[in-house]
Amino acid sequence: MLNELASKIKTEALEQGFILVGITTPAPSPHLSTYLDWLDAGRHASMGYLADVRARERRADPNLILPQAKSILFLAGPYPNPKLAPVRPTSDVEKNEGRISSYAWNDDYHLTLQEKLKNIVTFIEKEVGHPVPNRWYTDTGAIQEKDLAQRAGLGWIGRNTCLINPKLGSYFFIAEIFLGIKLPPDEPFATDHCGTCTRCISACPTQAILLNRTLDTNRCISYLTIENKGEISEELRPKLDNLIFGCDICQEVCPWNKEKPVRFNATIDPHPNLIKELSLTPQEFNKKFKKNPIKRAKRRGYLRNVAVALGNAGNPNAIPALEKAQDDIEPLVRVHAKWALRAIKRKGEKC
Repeated sequence: MLNELASKIKTEALEQGFILVGITTPAPSPHLSTYLDWLDAGRHASMGYLADVRARERRADPNLILPQAKSILFLAGPYPNPKLAPVRPTSDVEKNEGRISSYAWNDDYHLTLQEKLKNIVTFIEKEVGHPVPNRWYTDTGAIQEKDLAQRAGLGWIGRNTCLINPKLGSYFFIAEIFLGIKLPPDEPFATDHCGTCTRCISACPTQAILLNRTLDTNRCISYLTIENKGEISEELRPKLDNLIFGCDICQEVCPWNKEKPVRFNATIDPHPNLIKELSLTPQEFNKKFKKNPIKRAKRRGYLRNVAVALGNAGNPNAIPALEKAQDDIEPLVRVHAKWALRAIKRKGEKC
């Protein structure tokens, strides 16, 4: 009976557009100590909410999230492979084109996945004939998501810290639904398919990937351009190249992402013109990215990133836009625009 219900739930999840589905128990994460050591080493950078008492307690005991939980349904929702974007030679950086992480090419997944998760809960309650205690998240809860997703059979945690499925690679979001009904758990994904490969470690421009399959978030480009609310250190700015929101490098070099990707229709330009982006007013920014993940960086963070990318490109054509940005309403934008102007000047002197 329970096996039949689990099978129906998985079928419904696939019909909702998820590409992987697995079930596990709300038992504690098997690698919690790695996470706690990571926190103690300060690898979480400015994201203090990851280390507060409540977060530590919930990560240690998933039952605190939903005391009635008997099962956790783990799901993977796909997002575009960067290979879908037009190929841009390195020289194109000089044309003032930025790069946006592929997960942000479409509407915010927090918005698009929540309806699908609600639909699955509705389906389950209809199948069992009564309300079911539940709680769902899309990377918003204090949960060891990748650890538990591996235990649910979705894949293994690669050296780049991403969850990797041998058939589908790693370009997917993870979501989970805590359920107050018992379902048969799937077998954990036990095999490590990274082998001796260290391409992701070698390719990371800032050397943010650590040998124990964790990140030094302080150096991670995704953190620096998204979650980081302050200045980007001058040491790391040149390493960002033309990345203005997130980074896909450690996934792009991964052999498990070499399969032909599924076609997606991007709702924003993956390679926007940096000079035009730097001129965005607060109103224009809010309108352009109303439903997009880029809004998380806020205008000041996004234009900070754009200014750094322009400095790295070294194109004199960007000087008027950067000079104007020196008077921006946001101090963060002004500081990085001044740095970019100095960077362009230095490059000009070397020519």
